[in-house]
Amino acid sequence: MTRYDIIIVGGGHNGLVAACYLARAGLKTLVLERRALVGGGAVTEEIIPGFRCSTLAHSAAPFFPQIAKDLDLAKHGVELLTPEARVLALAPDAPSICIYDETARTVSEIEKVSAKDAKSYPEFAGSFSRIGRVLAPLLRMSPPAIDKPALGEVWNLGKLGLSFRGLPKKDAYRLLRWGPMAVADLVSEFFETELLRATIAARGIAGSFAGPWSAGTSTGLLWQAAMDGYAIGPAAFVKGGMGALTQALAKAAVSAGAEIKTEAKVERIEATEEKASNVVLRTGQEITARAIASNADPRTTFLKLVDPVNLDPSFLSKIRNYRAAGSSAKINLALSGLPLFSGLNRIETKAKLSGRIHLGPDIDYLERAFDAAKYGDYSTAPYMDITIPSLSDPSLAPTGAHVMSVYVQYAPYKLKEGDWNSRREEFADKVIDVLAGYAPNLNELIAGRQVITPLDLEETYGLSGGHIHHGEQSLDQFFTFRPVLGCAQYRTPIKGLYLCGAGTHPGGGVTGGPGANAAREIIKDFKASRI
Repeated sequence: MTRYDIIIVGGGHNGLVAACYLARAGLKTLVLERRALVGGGAVTEEIIPGFRCSTLAHSAAPFFPQIAKDLDLAKHGVELLTPEARVLALAPDAPSICIYDETARTVSEIEKVSAKDAKSYPEFAGSFSRIGRVLAPLLRMSPPAIDKPALGEVWNLGKLGLSFRGLPKKDAYRLLRWGPMAVADLVSEFFETELLRATIAARGIAGSFAGPWSAGTSTGLLWQAAMDGYAIGPAAFVKGGMGALTQALAKAAVSAGAEIKTEAKVERIEATEEKASNVVLRTGQEITARAIASNADPRTTFLKLVDPVNLDPSFLSKIRNYRAAGSSAKINLALSGLPLFSGLNRIETKAKLSGRIHLGPDIDYLERAFDAAKYGDYSTAPYMDITIPSLSDPSLAPTGAHVMSVYVQYAPYKLKEGDWNSRREEFADKVIDVLAGYAPNLNELIAGRQVITPLDLEETYGLSGGHIHHGEQSLDQFFTFRPVLGCAQYRTPIKGLYLCGAGTHPGGGVTGGPGANAAREIIKDFKASRI
């Protein structure tokens, strides 16, 4: 029987990133993926024949450039497509606003709706850029131990403190004040235009069971700024869809010496003598290793894969209280042509639609959408984050046709009436009705659709509770507290068992950060003979 140095449970992008680094460090690495293809939430699949779309994650912009460079992903076929527009915000009864990477170009757009907001935007963008540079090192840092931080951890925190002291006083004060704030309050400090407020605030609630008036949602904007220096989420596409990224990661892992097995569902992670020792597949096969890293979310790992007798009752209680109730659904559309959105002329349509499209005209609209989820129903007037990736990558659809990728909030995992199996099509019809209010010719263009509910996210893609981030990214489940206090350095209470998925720091999104950070800690333990 082959014995591995490390087995990675789950072939999502973080598991593959970890596999690349671990194999490159000379460790005999095996990746086990339950589905027939690797990639997890970053895959490309057909909606109907001839129409391919990024099934779940639809933007590659957060993927850390250093990881792409380290793993030489360009050599393995990754080609990043960056559109002109970052996000186009649409409202049914107001002019649209297009936000670009270039501040001056964005200011020109905002001037069409508010001279005051146009004047405020450079200060807003500059402040987040400066704060983002200070926060950026946190993304690549393992959270420090609370009780006995190591010397290196103290050193890293000291450097962070020096960077903080280098901020202008106004920015330093803002950073301290903004973190626990509701994102609706933050955007109102700068802007008066409701559509602009809602577009920016939406990044603080994306994928979360929270509304713009929920405390702590400004943290999402600060984390966004740490990613790329902007409070407003970027748009970037991988040629061939997000599956092209994870296929490249798989190639990089295999070329480094890792093995990947698909259709290999792990039923149990077993421990002997209080140390993780082997995994048991659904087929009954047992595979042994010196260490095991789980790319599954924390609740799945500790409540389904690990025998509870191997865990302390107080730790189990924390995991059971770890909040991971999903709030997002996904609809992918195959379209025979490009939708015509009201308020856009034909000359500017393609350029402005090439990035993300925001539907959610004001803060109260977003909050009402969340209200529906709070009371156990999907929103009949949802917030949507949309892309039309075929504008940048025509290979995804037949000539003249397009694919549209639509994230929908709010769609709670648990419905008060009925269930997702019985209400799936009703939900999709309502979403398309709302979308058709912005693009009147949409219905006549739909050639096929794929509806992915929170239940599908759990059953098909293995996301406990249907949560796309492996758990809420709130202040109490963030950095040193992610997933829970005492388990934030990728190590778990079981010796030799690690976490490497989005339920660890720096959290969700297709960044590769959790996988890279976890691999660094695992390699450190192997070198120190702690495994």
